[in-house]
Amino acid sequence: MVIVHIVLFEFNPSATPEAIQDVCQRMLALKDQCIHPTTNKPYLKSSIGGRDNSPEELQVSIYGLSVGSNTDLAMSQRGMTHAFIVEFENEADRNYYINGDPVHRAFVSSLGYVVARVQVLDFVPGAF
Repeated sequence: MVIVHIVLFEFNPSATPEAIQDVCQRMLALKDQCIHPTTNKPYLKSSIGGRDNSPEELQVSIYGLSVGSNTDLAMSQRGMTHAFIVEFENEADRNYYINGDPVHRAFVSSLGYVVARVQVLDFVPGAF
């Protein structure tokens, strides 16, 4: 049963483009750097990511109402700007990634200086 793991980042307004690029590159590098403890091989099935380019302007929500272009929010305060999708072969691999993988844990610990907020959503394709 494949697990799809979606991660959304909102960066601190003070984050430089270089710092944002560094976080994004390191997030994508986890695919090759995270090694399974029993197989000693990379175990992330796939990993992709990129910067938001949606014209819907639904990146920020306040009290269930969408905040669109008719507001005073600066672009840096517009919510989630970068998305990543990681696939795991099974729930055990996902759980190890979240709770035990030292490479992933080190990455998460390093985000505080540049990431303001993270949202995560996991699902099994087709399971509603």
